[in-house]
Parts: sequence; C-alpha cells; structure tokens
Amino acid sequence: MFHRLTPEHVLKAVEVGGRRCTGRFNILNSFENRVYMLELEDQSWVVGKFYRPGRWSRETILEEHAFLLELQAEEISVAAPIELAPGETLSEVQGITYAVFPRIRGRVPQEMDDEQLRVLGRLLSRVHNVGARRPANARLALDAETYGRVNLAYLVEHDLVAPDARDAYAATVAALLDRVKFHFVDVPVHRIHGDCHPGNLVWTSEGPAFLDFDDMANGPAVQDVWMLVPSYDDEGRRQREVLVEAYRQFRDFSSEWLRLTEPLRALRYIHYSTWIARRWGDPAFRRTFSWFGTSQYWHKEILDLREQIARIDHEAG
Repeated sequence: MFHRLTPEHVLKAVEVGGRRCTGRFNILNSFENRVYMLELEDQSWVVGKFYRPGRWSRETILEEHAFLLELQAEEISVAAPIELAPGETLSEVQGITYAVFPRIRGRVPQEMDDEQLRVLGRLLSRVHNVGARRPANARLALDAETYGRVNLAYLVEHDLVAPDARDAYAATVAALLDRVKFHFVDVPVHRIHGDCHPGNLVWTSEGPAFLDFDDMANGPAVQDVWMLVPSYDDEGRRQREVLVEAYRQFRDFSSEWLRLTEPLRALRYIHYSTWIARRWGDPAFRRTFSWFGTSQYWHKEILDLREQIARIDHEAG
C-alpha cells in the first residue's frame, strides 16, 4: 500500500507544472490518506494528498474536486485542488492517486461564540447552495441504509463484532434503524461536506475556511450543521438554532430537519466503528485503535446506541 511511497516519490509527484520543492516537508496527521505539507522554492507551501488505494474511485475523487472548484469560483474559502497538468487535478505515482492543494493557514477554533456561529451559518448555506446545483452521482447517499444497514451487514458478515456482543449489537442497530428511517422522509438531500466537524475548519485572517472534503456525500443539510455544533445538551441545541437562523439568510432550512440530529449522530457511531474495522489490516490503525474490537468496546457501543435510541424516543414524544 503506502510502503511504496518514499519521500523521493512524494517530492517528484509535487514537482510538476514547474513547481520546485526545497526538500523541507512535514507529515500531517491523517489515518485515511498520506498527507504531506511541502515547502516550495518561492517559500510558499502546498499540501500533497496521496489517497488510500481502494478507498475511492477516480470518479468519486474528481467529484470532490469539481465541488471544491465550484465553491472556489463562488469565492467560498476552501482548499481547492491545484492543476497538475492543463485541466487535470489528479495524477498517480507508484500506483497511488494523489492531488495537490494550497496550504490554508489559520487556527482551529476550540469554542465558538454566537457571532462566529452566525458567520459559519451564512458560509455553510452558501456551500449548500452550490451543493444543490447538481448531484454527485458517484458519491454515497448518506442515509439509514448506507450508514446503518450496509455497515451492520459488513460487520456481521466479516465476524468483526465480539461473539458475546454480536447478537445484542445487531438487535440494537436494527431497533435504531426502525426508528430513524422515517426521519429521512421528505428531507431534501444535496452535496454536503459530510464530515464537517470543527477539526475540518480553520479560522483565517479573512474568516473561516472548510478543509478535507473526503467524505463529501449526497445528504441532508443538517449533517453539516450538527457536526459543527455537536453538543446534545440545551446549549448545543441553542447554538444550532443560532447557526440555522443565520443560514436562512441565504438558504431555506426547516426547523423540522433538526429532528435528524440524534439519528445522524447514532448512524455516525455505526459508521465510525465500520470505518475502523475496514482498515484493521493497516498497522497504523492497530496501533492507534488498540482497544477496538474487544468485548468491552462493543458493549460500550451497544450502550451508546441505546442511549441514542432513548434520546430519539424522547424527542419523538
């Protein structure tokens, strides 16, 4: 897999289109891909992203790039891919597909006040206005089937749940899916960021910028909203309302859609476990998530999902 990717290959991959590297680079934290920040001879920095083989097709990556370029054309602050050849933003080295992006300097917000939430709400609505122009045909549809039933089937078929938790986990997920599938009815979907947590946001001197559209999907707008403001307490609900109120300045958002917050949070639990399970052959995952797959882990997942079911039932009245 990535063992073929030596520093020499990384530098050679980035040095296309007349770019020249100084040789200085940093390895950035990323489990899914291999990501490097490299200094160029003009003292600027770029980010080289080398995509995990087998994770995405060429079509899915190019749809991400197309979305980013559309956003950039609307002067929305994102890291859009740099051309590696005329009209090409994707290339290959050592059998690994890669792209190059500009470095966006800024700080990751720890906590956001109401004014920052309003700025984010207006920015996110502009992102979604562009996202609604057309679907991403090669991208995942984020719903109870893909994030729930499909992931459960993978875990069960590959015998990845601890034996003493398998039946209870499957029954809990099934109970959850029976409840949440109705929440998606009549909720519009379009291209969204998909993994819009504060760690994929930087605040620059000119305002916020969204990073890492790897998990771009066709999904409901509220997925990006709740991930930006994830708390499920009263303050979290109030902050989401502040963000949504500002969002409505540029795009409609029904308050009814917020009922998807807890179902989507629960589905993310399942999706996250499956993501780790699918990467378990990678030594980096085994080192980082050494606690994964144990009986204790799966029983904790069951408890978390049951708590989510209780929250969903409570909100349903």
